[in-house]
Amino acid sequence: MLMLLASCGFPLAPVSEQGVPLRQPESGYRAVRAGDTLYSIAWESGRDYRDLARWNGISPPYVIKPGQNLRLYPPSGLEHATRPAQKPPSPSPGRHVAAEKTSNEKKSAIEKPSATARPPAPTVVAKSLDWIWPTDGSLLERYSANGPNKGIDIAGRKGQPILAAAPGQVVYQGGGLRGYGQLIIIKHNADFLSAYAHCDKIYVKEGNVIKRGQKIADMGSSGTDRAKLHFEVRYRGAPVDPQDYLPRK
Repeated sequence: MLMLLASCGFPLAPVSEQGVPLRQPESGYRAVRAGDTLYSIAWESGRDYRDLARWNGISPPYVIKPGQNLRLYPPSGLEHATRPAQKPPSPSPGRHVAAEKTSNEKKSAIEKPSATARPPAPTVVAKSLDWIWPTDGSLLERYSANGPNKGIDIAGRKGQPILAAAPGQVVYQGGGLRGYGQLIIIKHNADFLSAYAHCDKIYVKEGNVIKRGQKIADMGSSGTDRAKLHFEVRYRGAPVDPQDYLPRK
């Protein structure tokens, strides 16, 4: 049946997230389309919205217009004039740690680092944001730092409530990012944003200020093969593991 549908020209829904937004942009510029925001273009291109704003001379509140061409790379001569690099943040206390290591274990870990160890999560999250799970359900797929899935997939049923994982403001709501279906992006502070993909009915609009735990959408299957929530967290434009911030289940 699948082969028949494909041969007839019907597009088949993807079976997993494809990591499209994290590919290096194929073009140096991106034309603004109706429905775009600076945040959605930054998300799509794997950039920090503040870098895009600076490279294009856009000031807060970061208004862009259809037809405008946005630079996706720093202008010539400004390659090194980006925001100062930050030191690697230390792990959030209590996140995915079964027991505290002894001094010898810590020393051993430093001398023989694990090739599969995940980068530590920024501590600022635990201190300034109180995160909750955005919906109930079992994990279908975990975050993969070097793979295609830059968030987590949570199983559920169509119409199941999707909640804001932390307080913030809606900076994008729409279906313009390929592979995400109906998507909501929430800005929590200057550094952190979260995204909620494959929504069905949506209850918020761009600009809305959102409380932690507020219902923002119903779960759906837009842009994918089954009802589920694809949830991402990004720190300064870079994907990080949402489970580093969410309460242990």
